[in-house]
Amino acid sequence: MREGSLEAPTRHPIPWKDPDFIDEQKLDDELRRAFDICHGCRRCFNLCDSFPRLFDLVDESESGEVDSVKSADFKPVIDACTLCDLCFMVKCPYVPPHEFDLDFPHLMLRARTVQFKKGQIPAVENQLTKTDRNGALGCSVSPLANWATRCGNNLTRPALQAVTGVHKDAALPAFNATRLSKQADKNIPTINEKAPAFGRKAVIFATCTGEFNNADIGLAARKVLAQNGVETELVYPGCCGMPQFEHGDLESVAKSADKVASELAEWVDAGYDVISLVASCSLMLKFEWPLLVPENKNVQRLSQATFDISEYVVDISRKEGLAEGLKALDGDVTIHISCHSRAQNMGQKGAELLKNIPDTQVTVIERCSGHGGSWGVMKDNFDVALKVGKPVARQAAKAATPYLVSECPLAREHIIQGMERLDGDTPPATANSFQHPIQLMALAYKS
Repeated sequence: MREGSLEAPTRHPIPWKDPDFIDEQKLDDELRRAFDICHGCRRCFNLCDSFPRLFDLVDESESGEVDSVKSADFKPVIDACTLCDLCFMVKCPYVPPHEFDLDFPHLMLRARTVQFKKGQIPAVENQLTKTDRNGALGCSVSPLANWATRCGNNLTRPALQAVTGVHKDAALPAFNATRLSKQADKNIPTINEKAPAFGRKAVIFATCTGEFNNADIGLAARKVLAQNGVETELVYPGCCGMPQFEHGDLESVAKSADKVASELAEWVDAGYDVISLVASCSLMLKFEWPLLVPENKNVQRLSQATFDISEYVVDISRKEGLAEGLKALDGDVTIHISCHSRAQNMGQKGAELLKNIPDTQVTVIERCSGHGGSWGVMKDNFDVALKVGKPVARQAAKAATPYLVSECPLAREHIIQGMERLDGDTPPATANSFQHPIQLMALAYKS
């Protein structure tokens, strides 16, 4: 048996329809097997809070081994996993094809599926995962919704925390006054026929972040692509299901995959590339959906045709070359490479994208922000999320650039909150609202 593996990690399909998947005794056996391996290795001690919780649990047990830990005590370890995939992708030496066959994130997903099936996920948290319903409602009353959810609103945020469990100090995304798909219908950019990449066609998957919360990411992407000769359409068939995925509601995720892939597959058949605006959504389309519904041919085809937006623009720069017109920004940039960008195994595409902007220094931070999607805004997790992300906040504060962006817009806001708590100073990046590197690319063309 090998001590570790140097081979590329591989993943098995998720057998969520198999009765054994939710068999509690078999789950407990597998948790103990995996936790015993992790306890003996401890290489992931500095990732998410799951691992410190696990190691403390074992060290404080009667025998100092997993065998004396009560199964009921595993819950805090399971709950702390943010499904960032970093342990699987960059740390663990025992992932398949190694004989130990360890996939920690998907084991935590399995445990959460059991929790969901048993009704142990709080009802309010389940309602928060309904992004399409919640986003449509928020956009329809955006002035009121944005006022009510704004940090520092001492009238509404304590009440929101009491009802939903969302921490009163956690930054929440604002709602668009007009949904991205509707704005896109009225803002069709002119295609630059002189661009080296003229002739490419792509359909932009708006993602719930673009559709409901930050339309400028989608509009900026479309402008950059038009400048580079790419004909684009923008669609939003529905959410990718990442919020439900995090809570173990795999049946809902499978339904979302079938619906969205069915619509996007028509564009693939018409010769269009598919571009996702947000790293987490890109990860779902490329990797998680094919493992969840491996029999779905539309999902499999879509995974092969999907690009993250940064990845796509870099692909143009490498193959045809970018269109002329990029100008220096009025300051340097710090970019955070999000966990779900890294989990796509595509390299630092956001940083590579920004380095095409002339006379602009790019500082790269490649470490977990601590946000973890909906996990990091909850009352029980917010302080832990800030603790996990503190090294990133320190690096960003040290760089002190006018622009701070991430391929995960939520992570960007979380990093800024961490920076504010270091010394109380207002980070320079709060002077602008740019969250994603593609927005700075559009600004550089506009300049």
